[in-house]
Amino acid sequence: MASPPLSPSVYRRRRIVAALVGLAALAVVGLLVRGCGGEDRPSGGAERAQRTPAPTPEPTQLPGGGRRLLPDRRIVAFYGAPQARELGELGIGSPAGAARRLERQARPYQRKTRPVLPAMELITVVAAAHPGEDGRYNTRQEDKVIRRYLRAARKAKALLILDIQPGRSDFFTETVRLRKWLKEPDVSLAIDPEWRMGPDQVPGQVIGSVEAREVNATSAWLAALVKRRNLPEKLFLIHQFTNDMVDDTQLRPRHGLSMVLNADGFGGQAIKKAKYHAFTRSPRDFFHEGFKLFYREDTDLMKPRQVLRLRPPPDVIIYE
Repeated sequence: MASPPLSPSVYRRRRIVAALVGLAALAVVGLLVRGCGGEDRPSGGAERAQRTPAPTPEPTQLPGGGRRLLPDRRIVAFYGAPQARELGELGIGSPAGAARRLERQARPYQRKTRPVLPAMELITVVAAAHPGEDGRYNTRQEDKVIRRYLRAARKAKALLILDIQPGRSDFFTETVRLRKWLKEPDVSLAIDPEWRMGPDQVPGQVIGSVEAREVNATSAWLAALVKRRNLPEKLFLIHQFTNDMVDDTQLRPRHGLSMVLNADGFGGQAIKKAKYHAFTRSPRDFFHEGFKLFYREDTDLMKPRQVLRLRPPPDVIIYE
């Protein structure tokens, strides 16, 4: 059953705060050959070929090469979804058009000592103000939408980041169901606790939060997927703009994940800088720093050179 359309009220709040047949034919031909006197034993050359081990495949790499994200690269991303302009910059126009704008926006962050890796952060699970299917208070993007953005990201040599706003669902459930995408070497994950609702809460009416154990379970599953499939490092990004959104002191590091706490929230430059500095003083040295900018909501939007003057300079910069 299709989910109801997305509610505008949720957006407004964001502004405020054949192969088998061929094989069978080959098998029949093989039987006929053997029936006509063909040798069952392979030739000496074939025996030697069978004894020769298959070459080990090269490990998959990230867009632009390499297998480590941070601190080797600096990530500059667009955030959003195609359902509404209010959801963010990524959803405005076509994915290819967004990729071109992203390239221009990322260029000032490029340094010889630290190249930029562009990224598209697609809201893959969108919080909704209505119960929808199974009372989850969210809408899941169709595979064709995710595939469209993945194609655009690959053409632009960019990461695709799947962002989750779970509503009354949870991050672990929504992450596991995205396995078919997360097993790809150029697809990463972001979670948004602002939209993690309790059993009686409605997105857009309250600011959500998440327990550390749910985040740890989600990161452990993703790290296990990276290890099992020998994937390059994945981004595991947590959006945060209030201290009680997640207890980051209880979060655990994961091998194979570049873990980032992203200072979210819009406003004037002084407020944004103060919040960023407060988050970066938190005692979790295994986390990298992220910083989010809002084209329409921020007062006096910070220029790239101002962002890079932050101490420490952010590893991930996201534009909404």
